[in-house]
Amino acid sequence: MTTILTEEGSDDLLHRGYSRRQLAYIATAFGVGAIAATGGQPAWASAGIPDAAPSAKVRIGANECWTGPLPPGQAAAAAIISQSNRYAPQDQHGDFIRAVVSVEGVPFDHVATWPGSSDPLSRAVVTYCSPTRGLVTADPTFELAGRTAEWLGAPVKRVPLKADFSHDVKAMLAADPNAGLYYIVTPNNPTGTITPLADIEWLIANKPAGSIVLIDEAYTHFAGVPTASYLATAGKDVIVMRTFSKIFGMAGMRMGYIMTRPDIIGKMMRYDGGMQSFALPLPSLACATASLTATDLIAARRKEMQEARGLALEHLKKRGFSVVPTNANMFMVDWKTRHALEMQTAFRAQSIEIGRSWPIWPTVSRITVGSMDEMKAFNEALDKIWA
Repeated sequence: MTTILTEEGSDDLLHRGYSRRQLAYIATAFGVGAIAATGGQPAWASAGIPDAAPSAKVRIGANECWTGPLPPGQAAAAAIISQSNRYAPQDQHGDFIRAVVSVEGVPFDHVATWPGSSDPLSRAVVTYCSPTRGLVTADPTFELAGRTAEWLGAPVKRVPLKADFSHDVKAMLAADPNAGLYYIVTPNNPTGTITPLADIEWLIANKPAGSIVLIDEAYTHFAGVPTASYLATAGKDVIVMRTFSKIFGMAGMRMGYIMTRPDIIGKMMRYDGGMQSFALPLPSLACATASLTATDLIAARRKEMQEARGLALEHLKKRGFSVVPTNANMFMVDWKTRHALEMQTAFRAQSIEIGRSWPIWPTVSRITVGSMDEMKAFNEALDKIWA
């Protein structure tokens, strides 16, 4: 097999205990190797992505936004299409990073772009985990990091959430005091719950040397709470990750970024020479740049989500269902006497695609908050199903 896995990247992986066969898997995961030669797919080829159910009238199962990109983003994307004969008509990549700098207050060299968040998430696992230094993650949470680690043969520890549904950082450290990466999702997927920044700071202060705390803030704009971006500028072993697939309505445009120290960015890029980080379509870059600074529109979209969420939660409360308190565009409802898969099938018969469940909670379904009309349809379908 021929790949463009860099010599530096290969040496690093071999030094940390990966086999040459595992190097082939990693090359494939970053899109630079032949899948047939590795006997598998990239770890995120199907991980964590529910059925799209394109025929369903209401699609509230994949944590997508109920509507498209913000108007300034749409206008910027449309305007750049006519210039897309150039790789870089102007400095669109730099313009985006400057927008991040202005919003987040981080240095320019602390920002790296990616096509969404799947690649940097799996890449962080490869960079800091190994057969001898594992991954610690919550349970339930977004599974991609765990699946990537298992796919590569790195140990994985899954730690149940606390009673308030935040990450139990002390239990996570105790589960593996020598892990390579500790993964925190806040707001958490699937619960929509916040892990206090003070807890994350404790984990950073007490983790083993050489490990990384990865803070996934994909849903933070829906919560409107203080963010962890300041931790990326404090010289700590921290990666803060964002995506435009949620409140910005850009899931199909594949755009995201991380904030961290320049040397950490360098380590994550060395496997393919930064190819993935810079292989971004111009319309996606332009859309993200214009959207990121539209603070009033972001707040208005968050309020719209909160109102639609409130309608559904109030209906579930009247029905007597237990729902995990949430700060994001999703909620977990416990059906108690019926399996989550059974309820997903029942809703599907009503042309409504709800979310999936997690093994630790087999009777609990994740519901994405859609538009007000979509949540009214959810309520009506629930009444029919339960009747």
